[in-house]
Amino acid sequence: MEKAKYTIGVTALNAIDNPGPGVPVIRALQEAKSFDVKIIGLSYEALEPGIYMHDIVDKSYTIPYPSTGTHHLMNRLREIHDIEKLDVIIPNFDAELFSFIKLEPDLKKMGIHLFMPTIEQYEERQKVNLPEFGEKYNIKVPKSEAIFSLDKMPELEEDFKWPILVKGKFYEASVAHNFEQVNIAFNRISSKWGLPIIIQEFIHGTEFNVTGLGDGKGNTIAAVPIRKQYITDSGKGWGGIAVTDKKLLEITDRFISSTKWRGGFELELMKDNKGDFYMMEINPRIPAWIYLAVGVGQNIPEALVNLALGNEVKPYTKYDAGKMFVRYSWDMIVDLKEFEKISTTGEL
Repeated sequence: MEKAKYTIGVTALNAIDNPGPGVPVIRALQEAKSFDVKIIGLSYEALEPGIYMHDIVDKSYTIPYPSTGTHHLMNRLREIHDIEKLDVIIPNFDAELFSFIKLEPDLKKMGIHLFMPTIEQYEERQKVNLPEFGEKYNIKVPKSEAIFSLDKMPELEEDFKWPILVKGKFYEASVAHNFEQVNIAFNRISSKWGLPIIIQEFIHGTEFNVTGLGDGKGNTIAAVPIRKQYITDSGKGWGGIAVTDKKLLEITDRFISSTKWRGGFELELMKDNKGDFYMMEINPRIPAWIYLAVGVGQNIPEALVNLALGNEVKPYTKYDAGKMFVRYSWDMIVDLKEFEKISTTGEL
């Protein structure tokens, strides 16, 4: 029986020291057993490497930055859809998720399907709302406070012990041991990602992540936990190993069942010296290390596409612990004409 073929748009084709999930998501989709794919790359910058990976991306188009507003994004997606007849879009950048969530009903009318959290789910797991989230769903979270000005810091010294974490609302975090380091981190991160900045209790321990998929009805479709083996200076995992930990999976199941989470996610947790897990962040999208989940037996992007299209999806019940990923980079040689074309025409 011939498999269906879907045209799927994928964002986050960048591959800097904090790489986007786009390329590993595409690799996962190409290994899907239930369908074939045509991949449409959706890029914000002409230097996103995925644009030039012609063995995995069939065609690429530039799209406007989220800051320009949903109207401009919708118009561009309509232009691309008229040409490519997109079946599904998988957004992978934190900063673009809100725009795509808002546009989901209109895109569905056009025949473009997404499978993303609701606005309510997206908002309540925001870093600034994490304390309330933990209390509501009975999940341990570190003490944190959102600030809009460094004038607030002297008041917080009584509530926090050094060191502390200084975190951006979308990306980046720095460990600070004194007010001078807080000042440097505050200015650097806020200049890139805006306000507020989150001051968070520093939990000493071992870092774990879980990627998974909820069906929007409280059921866990997939869940793969890892322990980070190698972390870059910017705090990003460059290597990790799939682990078996009942507590991690119980926390994940509780997160999905309590929130009725819809779509992919990444939980960032810290295990302290007492063996307790603290939820540090909840990222409402697929992480850049998603290909490890595929490698251990759970093709989360494939399942997400099937959920988006209303196809039957059976939950994954096992994975191969003990396998690890090690990230690497390599240089592509690209004809300048290709760069000029995507820069001037917005497609390649």
